[in-house]
Amino acid sequence: MSTKRIIPCLDICNGRTVKGTNFVNLKDAGDPVELGKLYSRQGADELVFLDINASFEGRKTFTGLVERVADEISIPFTVGGGINELSDVERLLKAGASKVSINSAALKNPAFIDDIAKNFGSQVCVVAIDGKQTPEGWFCYLNGGRIKTDRNLFEWALEAGRRGAGEILFTSMDHDGVKQGYPNDALKRLSRELTIPVIASGGAGTMEHFRDAFILGEADAALAAGVFHFGEISIPELKKYLYSQNIPVRL
Repeated sequence: MSTKRIIPCLDICNGRTVKGTNFVNLKDAGDPVELGKLYSRQGADELVFLDINASFEGRKTFTGLVERVADEISIPFTVGGGINELSDVERLLKAGASKVSINSAALKNPAFIDDIAKNFGSQVCVVAIDGKQTPEGWFCYLNGGRIKTDRNLFEWALEAGRRGAGEILFTSMDHDGVKQGYPNDALKRLSRELTIPVIASGGAGTMEHFRDAFILGEADAALAAGVFHFGEISIPELKKYLYSQNIPVRL
């Protein structure tokens, strides 16, 4: 089993970190720069910074905020929100991001994945997928979960990988923020069908949920927000617990 990563996610709205349930009911969770510093010091493996209104409102991610966060942390750092063209990618990498996360833009223009991979390398391109299970199967959603598409989750993830995505960041909208665990069946299928790493997102409420994402879901990394931002789970304690469960982590 390869080393598993723990990734705090900072959902940014109007310059503040926010956390909601099932993509709505957002409440303030603090200053993103301070949280980034804290998580970096605590031993987080990576950080994700998503401007959650950028795609919907057509805004560009706050480059200045990315620079401030990047100045304070020493771990890899993914940025998403409102990335629609190669100039956005270049601007964010220059601001200090290690990778970019694209979601709506990739669904609308799949060749954008190829363009990022060709120009900057696959390791820079994280394709984020917001999925929801329906009676007809798992489907992808656009614009922060606001618009259902006809794209099947598993087919789209495979296509993204073929086009040059370096990782898939999969969020189950039904699990997001409700702290009942990750969607391990869907994660396991993604992990087995894809040749690139899968990051689990949406559902962490206990340390056992992280363990299950790695063992049952076979995920390469687990992302969470609220349990970290509100101090319910500390990263050092989580890593000690995972280590005790024979899950390889960087201590």
